[in-house]
Amino acid sequence: MEKIYIDNYKLFKASINKAEFIFSTASGNLNFNKNLSQGMENLFKVKEWFNLREIGFLNQTHSDTIYNYDGEVHDGDALITDKKNIALSVFTADCVPILLYDKVHSVIAAVHSGWKGTLLDICGKTVDKMREEYGAQAKDIIVYIGPHNKGCCYEIGEDVAEKFEKNLSYEKITVINNGKLDLEKCIINSLIEKGVQEANINTLNICTYCNKEEKLYSYRKNGESNGRLLSFVFLH
Repeated sequence: MEKIYIDNYKLFKASINKAEFIFSTASGNLNFNKNLSQGMENLFKVKEWFNLREIGFLNQTHSDTIYNYDGEVHDGDALITDKKNIALSVFTADCVPILLYDKVHSVIAAVHSGWKGTLLDICGKTVDKMREEYGAQAKDIIVYIGPHNKGCCYEIGEDVAEKFEKNLSYEKITVINNGKLDLEKCIINSLIEKGVQEANINTLNICTYCNKEEKLYSYRKNGESNGRLLSFVFLH
């Protein structure tokens, strides 16, 4: 991905066919915590920066609930649309943001996946919903996985570890190492099982907890008062 600067804020951007994938950083203290007036003001800035009609987002609940974007703010963790100039977004500060694009059917999705959502396979279910409701094919889907608390740093307790160890989806791969969970590995495994081509899965490979090159937000490191990153995808 290329780094772009808008009003001195640093973002990561990738363009593929009709789709734009964007991941914010915390440079310039750019904060998208929607519970703060600053966060909502920055969402309006994004609309102006990218000439968007709307920005879709949800009240994220660590679920496997997926919506077709309808302009409303629902409780859930994934959005899908085929409408142009409407960004689908997720807020994160350690959880995994996943952006998807079917390059043939021009369908996009944005997914928020913490450990609960990953265990529920929200990303795989989003691929299913893209297929069922929009005719998307897994082999045509491009995926970008943004900054999150990676396997190097994401410590979990025995109760969470047990849930993943009992999950048959991970019986052939190692997703826990020294008490740390690799959510990205779980998600990539699910995407490949759904038929997404491994070559079409891209990751920024940036850990929100330990990365020292980029300024990022980390809930684990800084707590509830911490800011939020914004990841979004839209169609031209």
